[in-house]
Amino acid sequence: MTSVLLVDDQELVRTGFRLILDLEPGIDVVGEAANGAEGVRLAAELHPDVILMDVRMPVLDGIRATERIVAGGSASRVLILTTFDLDEFVYDALRVGASGFLLKDAPREQLVAAVHVVDGGESLLAPPITRRLIERFIAQPAPGKLPDAVTSLSERERDVLGLLARGSSNAEIARELFVSDATVKTHVARLLAKLGVRDRMQAVILAYESGFIRPGEKASTSDRETC
Repeated sequence: MTSVLLVDDQELVRTGFRLILDLEPGIDVVGEAANGAEGVRLAAELHPDVILMDVRMPVLDGIRATERIVAGGSASRVLILTTFDLDEFVYDALRVGASGFLLKDAPREQLVAAVHVVDGGESLLAPPITRRLIERFIAQPAPGKLPDAVTSLSERERDVLGLLARGSSNAEIARELFVSDATVKTHVARLLAKLGVRDRMQAVILAYESGFIRPGEKASTSDRETC
């Protein structure tokens, strides 16, 4: 059973999401919060698997709330809710530890799928929207030497990181590199540890911010709209 915490200052939004998720077998909405501060408190109290977090809220916004939840060592995955896809606040939330983002007007099946994807440990990359988001707001690094964390990766781990940055799933990476899904999972786990990041989303952002991937580089053929 996947437990979900809803954090949004609009009661109608929370009610709508609860109605959708409560109908899904395997998903349990365990709490609701009307601002980020209340969301941080309930996250520590309820330990939900997934937190649906609005980015703009009173008292404490979704960025700072996400940052506090992640910094506190929570295992909860944060899924940012937003009205606009190319939103600088969404990018900031991804930088501090959110595992993905979802438009508030996303259809029911995308909301449900997003909860399962994030709960499964993957990031909701949603290419090409997330690529455009990252490339628009990223601080461009000066040309030069890559950080030690990136250079410590093996050649195969670099291949995997490049494909992650282009939005590829484990299955797509496995097909691209002619290896098993289990091998991909091992490479991903190792590169996350070497880079010192929490999950795939933070690895992708680091890949861009370090200059390992340059904005505007041609994406792989696996780029496509996903939930």
